[in-house]
Amino acid sequence: MDNLILKKIDPLIGRLLVTLLPRAPRRQPVATPGSVLLIRPGGMGDAILLIPAILQLSARFPHCRIEVLAEARNGAVFALCPVVKRVYHYNQPADLLRVLNRTYDLVIDTEQWHRLSAVIARLVRSRMKIGFATNERSRMFTATVSYAHQDYEILSFLRLLEPLGVEYAEPGSAPWLQIPPQVKLPTEFKLPQDSPLVVLFPGASIAERQWPIAAFATLAERLLESGCAVVLVGAAPDVAAGQALQQRTPGVVNLIARTSLLQTARVLKHAALLISGDSGVLHLAVGLAVPTVSLFGPGIAAKWAPAGARDRVINHQLDCSPCTRFGTTPPCPIGGRCIAEIAVDEVFAAAQNLLFQTQIKEAENAI
Repeated sequence: MDNLILKKIDPLIGRLLVTLLPRAPRRQPVATPGSVLLIRPGGMGDAILLIPAILQLSARFPHCRIEVLAEARNGAVFALCPVVKRVYHYNQPADLLRVLNRTYDLVIDTEQWHRLSAVIARLVRSRMKIGFATNERSRMFTATVSYAHQDYEILSFLRLLEPLGVEYAEPGSAPWLQIPPQVKLPTEFKLPQDSPLVVLFPGASIAERQWPIAAFATLAERLLESGCAVVLVGAAPDVAAGQALQQRTPGVVNLIARTSLLQTARVLKHAALLISGDSGVLHLAVGLAVPTVSLFGPGIAAKWAPAGARDRVINHQLDCSPCTRFGTTPPCPIGGRCIAEIAVDEVFAAAQNLLFQTQIKEAENAI
């Protein structure tokens, strides 16, 4: 079952199931959990931003075995978190049955709104169950925490540790994703030797988040003229965007759909900068401590945009934006002006500023 189907059936079937199942009894926290299952449906971005909470859970309970029930589309993310010992996929029936046949000390449902993941959390054998109290789903947990749209998503996930008495903190500027050493760059891709590498993600999960390809192409041309090497990354749904951009700007290197998630992370690790819309690739760069320029409009910047010293967020903040709620963006009646009207000059200036800062830092480190 993919996330789209889950969204469609959840209001009816999910609401019915959380009403019919017995309410989970309120219990005291497990003092020292020996096994934890985290449930994380959805896309790549949420999975990446969950990892700081997983790391701090592991730091507090170093002998705890941590497993994740994810989707096939986001499960690869957890290879970037070595404390996760096993990843199951809930949309693969055999994996779901394995989880339902196991017993854990603790289950944490990290889904923010949909009820079906809370039903799974209720059905998995465990003494303690933690989740967000955003609707009827709260009946499925032995302990709940609040959720707010205006909180950075990393902080929301960290709040799930509160019932365990874990003292948590937002991650600093150091990278918190670890690329497995066996992951190599694509053999056909050669790192530039004397030019800063700028990575562009020209795709978008929905049309309302898409910065125009013509704007991306103009930006790429200006970056190339300024002496940067420019690489495009993305997955299969982004192929058309990459091809259209490359036709307009032949000097870019197009790796879209030619790298795995982990290889994309390896490319980003060598980058001086990522320029992207609100996307999973953006969060991947943040977790690798790569400077970013991000373009926001429909999405809630307070919830999803990075706020580090080496991150720049461009957001025109029209009266109608942000319009996304719980992962759903309504069709835009004004042609996505919040994104479309972001000027190339704005993005190029932000990129130049960050690249200059990087050069200064490298010069200081060389002294």
